[in-house]
Formats: sequence, structure tokens, C-alpha cells
Amino acid sequence: MNEHTGTDVIAAAAEVPPSRFPAGSPRTRSRSRYRLVMALARIGLVVVFVVGWQVGVNTKVIDKFFWGSPSEVWQTLHDWIFVGTSQGSLGRQILVTMEEAVLGFVIGVTLGVVLGIALGRIRVLADLLSPFIKVANSIPRIVLGALFTVAFGFGMQSKVILAVVLVFFGVFFNAFQGTREVDRNLLSNAQLLGASPWRVTREVVLPSAFTWILASLHVSFGFALIGAIVGELLGANEGLGLLIRSSQNNFDMNGVIAGMVLIALIALVAEWLITLLERRLLRWRPPSAVDAARL
Repeated sequence: MNEHTGTDVIAAAAEVPPSRFPAGSPRTRSRSRYRLVMALARIGLVVVFVVGWQVGVNTKVIDKFFWGSPSEVWQTLHDWIFVGTSQGSLGRQILVTMEEAVLGFVIGVTLGVVLGIALGRIRVLADLLSPFIKVANSIPRIVLGALFTVAFGFGMQSKVILAVVLVFFGVFFNAFQGTREVDRNLLSNAQLLGASPWRVTREVVLPSAFTWILASLHVSFGFALIGAIVGELLGANEGLGLLIRSSQNNFDMNGVIAGMVLIALIALVAEWLITLLERRLLRWRPPSAVDAARL
């Protein structure tokens, strides 16, 4: 059997017809109700937390000098949006931080996937580089952030490099483990059918490790955002981290919390986008036991 036929057989064997319930079916309605209930419950938890926080401040149980108050945090956000911040427009600060985080995320994911799969496939390379990767992973990130700030200055470069480092290791270890977890029988069959090493990697290993890689993306953007913010806290000319540090220096806890709220919103939007990407790319995968129980 030639190479083309063999890989076609592999691809055909890997295909799983998607399982979807028709619109309007009882299971679909049940799933929609479940999502609505969960959304309302989450909103309710937030409302209870904010109201309890405000009541605690009004009754002097919570010291607003140290913990701020919801009403003043809201006023700070309003002023930042419509008046501006001490560093300039709020949109500019968000844009700078997002640019640093996104660049760090893309570069870190790319390096992590490439090196993770390469070391997972090439045993000699893994044995050679394994001690160095473990040592690099053990170095506290805050130390690296200080080093990068001194070496590369207060500009964007130091923040992007720190974000890359934070993202890289999470993606790398997932890609490496996903490559090692590929079914050995499937690899052997592909090789027997005449597939080249590159084609085995591309059409067998990468799809099998893809679930592991996508799972790492959910936390990786958060790490990229942390890298950008920590870099800005250590030294920056613009960004949300600088805004938070300026508020901290002025003992303005409402400004610190307002910055945290903005970071949380950015992280939630990024998580939503990554979840949409995951669902689109893994439509071929049958529902998991947890998903099936919810339907």
C-alpha cells in the first residue's frame, strides 16, 4: 500500500461523526435551561459579594482605606473611562497591556508547541535538554522579570519576554506529554503503511496531542497577562500595571481594585474566545462523560 493510501486510511479511521441534537429537542432545551440557570447563579454570587462588601464598608466592619468600596471603585472606573487616567487615556493603557500579553502568548505558545512535540518525538533531544528545562522552570518568574527589566528597559520588550517565559513552560509540558501519550499502535500502523516521520508527526501525533495543547491555552493567556502586568509593575512607561502601581503608591485602593477588575474582564473575554476556538477545532471529538451528563 502506498503512502497516500495509508495516510488516507489513518485519517478516515480518526474521523468521528459529530453528535448533535436537533434544535428544539428536549435535550437541547434542557442544556439551554442549565446554561441560563448557571449564568443567573453566577450573576447572583457577584451581586451578593458586592452588596455584602458595600454593607460591610457602610457599617464600618470593612475598612475602606485598606479594601476600598464598590461605589468608589465604580466611580474610579467611570472617571478613567470618561476623563482619563494619570498616565493618559484608559484605552491606551489597556491596548499596551493587551499588545504585550498577546505577543507573549503567541510567541510562547508557538515555541512551546514546537519544542514540546520535537522533544516528545526525539528521545535523544529530550534526554539532552531535560535538565536545562527543569532548571529554567525552577527559577522564580519575579526574578526573571527583574532581570528582563534591567536588561531590556521599561519598554514593551521586557514585558513580552516575561510573558513568553510564563506561557512557554505550561504549553511545552502539555505538548510534550501529549506527544508521549499518543497510541503506540497507531504510530506503528502509520509507519507500516509507509508514512514518513514528518507525515506521522503532522497527521497522527499533532492531532492526538491537540487536546492537550488546547487545554493548556486556557491558563496560558492568563499567564501571558500576568507576565505583562508584573513587568509593568516592575517598571513601565504605560499599561494597566503602571496604573495599578501608581494607585498603590498613592494609597488609592479603589484604583488598585479597579485595575484588577479590568484585568479580570480581559481574562474572561480571552477565556471565552479560547473556548469558542476549542469547540470549533474539536468538533470531531465525541462529548465527554461530563458533557454527556449535562445534556
